[in-house]
Amino acid sequence: MKNYNLNIPANKIVKLPKTRSWPESIHLLDDRSINAIKAALAAERPLLIRGEPGTGKSQLARAAAQCLGRLFISEVVHARSESQDLQWHFDAVRRLGDAQVVSAGATQDNKSGNKPKTFKYSDEKNYLGPGPLWWAFDYAGAIEQFDRCERNLRQPPELPTFDGEIWTPDKGSVLLIDEIDKADADLPNGLLETLGNGAFTVPYLDQAVGHQQGMPAPLVVITTNEERALPAAFVRRCMVLHLCLPEGDALIPHLVNVGNVHFESTCSEGVRTLAAQQLVADRTEAKKLGLTAPGQAEYLDILRVLSNLAKTEQEQIDLLDEIKDFALKKHIAEA
Repeated sequence: MKNYNLNIPANKIVKLPKTRSWPESIHLLDDRSINAIKAALAAERPLLIRGEPGTGKSQLARAAAQCLGRLFISEVVHARSESQDLQWHFDAVRRLGDAQVVSAGATQDNKSGNKPKTFKYSDEKNYLGPGPLWWAFDYAGAIEQFDRCERNLRQPPELPTFDGEIWTPDKGSVLLIDEIDKADADLPNGLLETLGNGAFTVPYLDQAVGHQQGMPAPLVVITTNEERALPAAFVRRCMVLHLCLPEGDALIPHLVNVGNVHFESTCSEGVRTLAAQQLVADRTEAKKLGLTAPGQAEYLDILRVLSNLAKTEQEQIDLLDEIKDFALKKHIAEA
């Protein structure tokens, strides 16, 4: 039986190092999230994380990679993203430019009577770059293809270090496909075969790219803010975790606990509680008006402002009333 245990800190506070555009941070793991990660690993299915913005969906993928000792790969989906973009990319513009350079050089050589120069632009594989799914399924093959190209549109994932040792492909990877609901249904539909079979075909290659035998299957984490419905066939192929904030006054202790993880030394429990109470009141008002309610991210923004602009507890309490609207009432006009 395979072991899917995560290396969970005793207090479930996972420290996340800086990597590329992701800043240094910390994440508080809960039991439901831990069990969802284990279930996705055991089933070798993607983990679809649903919930309102600011609940830590994307950061959960980073925390999973850190606890599993795996490489973290991420791709943010946008309105023009296609499923192919997650698999491979072809630099047609560069190939056209190289062809024009060669053509101009050949014309000049013919005029001078010299033998025309040759160039590798005729081989399409020299302009083919690996996408995030390629890196996740077959890191060694992705590196080989990356090195084949003189210039690449994207750089390889940054290799992490765990316990003083640099990550190696036999440790596995975690791929975050962030905000998949930004794209239309063609993107998730285009990933059905890839995620179901653990492989995809690439033009210009004679073989499929896929999960390598003997290597851990990648954990694919997909997030959605529910801005657009996902195809039912796609959802059926995923383990699904709903990250929902508690309702009403039950939200206050949750926020205070989260605030303690991030700002224990700079904001007292009293300040964190007052900020949480204010957020709950504003969430209730926003929902009555049919507007997007502020959430956990806005709460942490408020505490960050208080920590940076005021030193004493009383100064932070006084300041809270002055700045609360900047973070908590983004869609509610002043009377």
